[in-house]
Amino acid sequence: MGASFNEQFDQHGAWRRGFAAQLQELREWLIAQDLLDTSVQERLQRLEEQMRSDKVMVAFVAEFSRGKSELINAIFFAHYGRRLMPASAGRTTMCPAELAWEPELQPCLRLLPIDTRESPESLGQWRMRSDAWAQHPLDIANAQQIADTLAKVAEVRKVSVDQARAWGFWHDEEGADNPLMDAEGWVEVPMWRHALINMPHPLLRQGLVILDTPGLNAVGAEPELTVNLIPQAHAVVFVLGADTGVTKSDLAIWRNHVLPAGAGKAGGDQATAASRFVVLNKVDTLWDSLSSGAQVQAQLRRQQQDSANLLGVPAEHVLPVSAQKGLVAKVGKNDALLQASGLPAFEDLLANGIMGQRQKVLQSAVQANVLQLQSQVERVINMRRSDLDDQLAELCSLRGKNANVIAGMRGRIEAEQKEFDRCTTKILAMRSVHMRMLKELFQLLSSATLKNELTDLKQALDQRGLKLGARKVYEQTFERLHAVTAQALVQAAEIHNMLGSTFKELNAEYGFALQTPPQLVLPEFSADLHSIEGSYTQYLGLGHALKLSGAAFSQRLIKALALRLRTVFEAASNEVDMWSKSLTAPVDAQLRERKRSYTRRLEAVDRIHGAATGLEERIAEMENAQARLGTLQSQLASVTGQLLSPLGMERQAAVPLDINLVT
Repeated sequence: MGASFNEQFDQHGAWRRGFAAQLQELREWLIAQDLLDTSVQERLQRLEEQMRSDKVMVAFVAEFSRGKSELINAIFFAHYGRRLMPASAGRTTMCPAELAWEPELQPCLRLLPIDTRESPESLGQWRMRSDAWAQHPLDIANAQQIADTLAKVAEVRKVSVDQARAWGFWHDEEGADNPLMDAEGWVEVPMWRHALINMPHPLLRQGLVILDTPGLNAVGAEPELTVNLIPQAHAVVFVLGADTGVTKSDLAIWRNHVLPAGAGKAGGDQATAASRFVVLNKVDTLWDSLSSGAQVQAQLRRQQQDSANLLGVPAEHVLPVSAQKGLVAKVGKNDALLQASGLPAFEDLLANGIMGQRQKVLQSAVQANVLQLQSQVERVINMRRSDLDDQLAELCSLRGKNANVIAGMRGRIEAEQKEFDRCTTKILAMRSVHMRMLKELFQLLSSATLKNELTDLKQALDQRGLKLGARKVYEQTFERLHAVTAQALVQAAEIHNMLGSTFKELNAEYGFALQTPPQLVLPEFSADLHSIEGSYTQYLGLGHALKLSGAAFSQRLIKALALRLRTVFEAASNEVDMWSKSLTAPVDAQLRERKRSYTRRLEAVDRIHGAATGLEERIAEMENAQARLGTLQSQLASVTGQLLSPLGMERQAAVPLDINLVT
């Protein structure tokens, strides 16, 4: 059996920290060699920050009483020797809860009152208002105090049916899923809308975020959960009860809130679908003295296959588990019971599914950025080498020449310098056009553009009563958003062509060695738009017509959509910004190197003019400088090779890079 989820996540954290330390060393080395321009430095810093602060979210989703909270306790909190998340019989986790670590906050539980459902503000907006949350400190050294405090997540209150309906917990058309009504006509609903648990747990410190979501009614009433948080989770664990199988409400949660839009279809989100795992929990209910071990295993295999067929997932993604026995086994250090619980097998599947995929994403980002950095730095080294070759040939031609010849050479260098300075006019003109075109591109991806494109949809959802035409408006809105993507790429292509043409002119007229700039590609922008479009479609069908007719729900829906889209547009703008800087960085680097070259050539001629031995000394300096450049290039290849090699990609700790500074 492989390492547990906790152990593998800890190894993943060590790998990230080690790589971030290596990137920092590389950045400092490049700065010391004066080989790092602003564009590359910013790219390296962003990559280093991504490696240090990368978050991995695991969402646990289930109908009530499936043992989801017990599974969280067993996987993440068994080392406390007791349950932390409330996991008694019945409806325990009544509101969605996020477990994470924000070091700027004290350990605490923050709870958002359910009354905020009456407001159209989204969860994202409520997060900004700290005064709206009830806050309770957590004593990390006291497991009992933590458990007692977290029990507040399960608190309920009794309200009228009308109030429950207004908050999204009562649906006249779905009576079987409504909460039970007592003799006085009251129903129980969660006291809290959302919980944020801030704990310095070792895994949470390393970037793990756990999302605990309760029941069909709770999930369905919060669009932000369905279309923002759950789709962005790196893994979703869907918990079924072995004693119930796949019920109607289980199937509704799976199809409407867990299965990614388009999964299983041609061109669907197969990578995301592969990160959906199913736990067939409470298998210990099948352990009895009347059935042999073989009979129990045969029954479990049938349940696995039936569940896989109903949910449309591979059978190997459905694992039988007893979370309760697994927790007991971990606390009691009972290896035999732990293996029988099935928990280690599930932890291994979860760890490989999450960490393997996440590490591939980070490795891909490292590879793309390091290769680009290597290419840019090598261009600077080659420019310096070419400049040294020219200077060396120039100095060697002065051997045996008199002072007048040397003075004449100084005049020629000054004339060349003056001619080259004329290129700054063309470069300034290029920058002016570039900035104007870039401004237009940023405007396309701005929040103002997004707000304008969502106007019609907002008006359609703000109408009173049934919103039967909202789906058509929704489809038209996304048609326009996809058109924005296409228009942004067209605008980027115009920038690319303009710069490419100017680069050719600079190369021909002033001796630059600028390469054709890369085209802008925004694959994630388009993919995210399609994913969001599919996630929200479910709310616009006839099945949600009554829910959508409520003003508060429809307003929460449009605000959640706007928040998710704003994040995607901002990410695209950041990509454009990095792309734009990478285009102009070579111009700045070559301009800087050429100006430095003229200064050094003039200084050399002045030194030689004043001393007979100066010429040979300067030639020797040039030859030594050439050797140092060769060493620098070898070191660069070695360092980037370490970062890109399979060993470097998989290293688990902060192993220093083999860098010897060249002076």
